[in-house]
Amino acid sequence: MRWPSLSRSPADTGLTVLLAAFGAWLAWALSAPVYMLLGPAVAVSLAGLAGMRTAIDARLRDGCFVILGVTVGAGFDADALAAMVRWPLAFVLMGGVIVLILVVSRMVLTRWFGFDARSALLAAAPGHLSFVIAMASSIGSDVARISITQSVRLLLLTLVVPFLAIAMGVDVSGNIAPLGAEMAPLRMVLLFAAAVLTGLAFKRFSVPAPLLLGAMVVSALGHLTGVTAGVLPQWLVLPAYLVLGALIGTRFSGVTPALFFSGLAAGLTITAIAVGLAGLGALPVAWGLEMPIAHVLVAFAPGGLETMIAIGVVLNVVPGFVAACHIMRLVVLSIVLPWMLARLSRQAAQPDGDRVI
Repeated sequence: MRWPSLSRSPADTGLTVLLAAFGAWLAWALSAPVYMLLGPAVAVSLAGLAGMRTAIDARLRDGCFVILGVTVGAGFDADALAAMVRWPLAFVLMGGVIVLILVVSRMVLTRWFGFDARSALLAAAPGHLSFVIAMASSIGSDVARISITQSVRLLLLTLVVPFLAIAMGVDVSGNIAPLGAEMAPLRMVLLFAAAVLTGLAFKRFSVPAPLLLGAMVVSALGHLTGVTAGVLPQWLVLPAYLVLGALIGTRFSGVTPALFFSGLAAGLTITAIAVGLAGLGALPVAWGLEMPIAHVLVAFAPGGLETMIAIGVVLNVVPGFVAACHIMRLVVLSIVLPWMLARLSRQAAQPDGDRVI
């Protein structure tokens, strides 16, 4: 996913990180779940809506994505490999859920929120925001309204998923950073180097979140073979979660309260629809794969790729399962969205009597 509000200004980044740190401290003081992610997201979002310029240096973002990818990859084990052969069931249902979310959300947005059909379809897309905004720009849709609606969805899902997990009985009170013997410094340096090189290779092939996924693959292989046994120190992992939370909040930098509230109701509505339908799709998958429903819901939740993978680590979900489901979501959207838009364009060009509803 392409993140907005990136900056090379040390002042912008420094201010944003300070705001994020305050948000993390306040969330910790309030005993909020996943405080190192939720607190910064809320604090930086509110600051942006209040008119403050918030941004994160792209180099800091990329470095944190590598750290998070290594952390996720450390969770791979033999059980994760054994589960892979059963994942096609999840992918099939994931595709069906995505199409259903698009159809239902588009109908709601056009009927009750005044969106035109094509803008409603793009605003309803459960992910792939940079792709969605590019398509909206190319067909002359209301980019600002679509962007706000989508940003509300991303922030809400970041906040809601941990609390849904708690309601389903998942213990999220433990440490955000995995505990265990720390990785040897030399192995850690070599792992980071291999992760960056793999991420850059993924980027050449347009893989989403290339540095995060590249680091995850390298770390998984290293831990499965025993070459890179151990976990990263908490002084690396916790700040990476903090920066990820701040990145979520920077989506609202420069957004006026009036513009935000104009898309808030629509964002709340499509988020509720997406979560409800994702939950229904997660039920048979949880039964078929013999996994807790809360874990499958994290894999199906239409939030940001990086954010959902990171939350999955906190909830002790099989990391490869979460990553694979979210990558499949982007692949399905890349195929289905252009097809549905083309179909709507053909219907709009037909005389009223010849349209197929």
